[in-house]
Amino acid sequence: MSARIDATGAPSLCSAICRQLKEPLPGSAIVAAGWLVVEQPGPWGAKAPTQSHLDPDFGARIDAAAKKADLRFGLIRRPGKHADAVPRAHQVYVACTLQGRTWLLGGSVSDPEQLDALDLDAVSRGDLDSVVASLPELSPVNEPVLLVCTNGKRDECCALLGRPIVTAMAALAPGRVWESNHLGGHRFAPTATLLPAGTMYGHLDLETAEAILTAADRGEMVLDNLRGRSTWTKSGQVAEIAVRTLIGEAALDAISVIAEDLEAVTVGHADGRAWTVEVTSETADPPRPESCGKEPFAMPILRAGTITPGLPR
Repeated sequence: MSARIDATGAPSLCSAICRQLKEPLPGSAIVAAGWLVVEQPGPWGAKAPTQSHLDPDFGARIDAAAKKADLRFGLIRRPGKHADAVPRAHQVYVACTLQGRTWLLGGSVSDPEQLDALDLDAVSRGDLDSVVASLPELSPVNEPVLLVCTNGKRDECCALLGRPIVTAMAALAPGRVWESNHLGGHRFAPTATLLPAGTMYGHLDLETAEAILTAADRGEMVLDNLRGRSTWTKSGQVAEIAVRTLIGEAALDAISVIAEDLEAVTVGHADGRAWTVEVTSETADPPRPESCGKEPFAMPILRAGTITPGLPR
């Protein structure tokens, strides 16, 4: 079968199945040292970098280069109508999510292919000066921005559930909220990413979206609906969220992942405290589809187990 069937005989959306099964969010975020997104109005296909009004050769090239540099490349567009029949500048955001080197640059380019000059390796190591030198159109952005996935060609949940949130948020925080292509984890729709922190959210609602931007302006993160911070591995994401939840820590740079082995992650606090978090993988039961129209399968799910306080560092 291609999807589970609800009580009315209609296929269920993958996000509805995910909510019904209470699949955990922690550990489901993308892993990337930084992000590069460029504004491209008009329609997006399932693979937006090569299926949009962006030149497909350039889209494939910059996407591959970003992956090689441990960065996430994506497309954004302003909420509302997406016509791009007239020439226009393209907004660009470049973010480094590394702990202690978290920054956001923004600017506009007349042609997205100008991004070929961007020093992607400098982004991934947090070298702000080198990044700006490689693309002088960029300058520091002091207000975090929120990307909400609305890529319905990739998964219908994202358009149905994401677009109302991005439309409402655009009125509340003009210029700080953008439609985005695929952010991973359709079944957690609506999904969102906050830049430059790299914190990713699922099952988003309007109240939480507002809280995310408000907290970000204070240098804090919201723990509700948090999938993880793309800075860390998936096990690291699980461990960070577990410790933050345990001690109620919201400050973005207060917590870091300092060591990992096969089944445990050591998480440290800026004040010197440390914890070892058991992280286990289990097989999802029952099987579920990772996106609408896909066959259900027994996917792996990460969970935090015992949290053991360690000696101060």
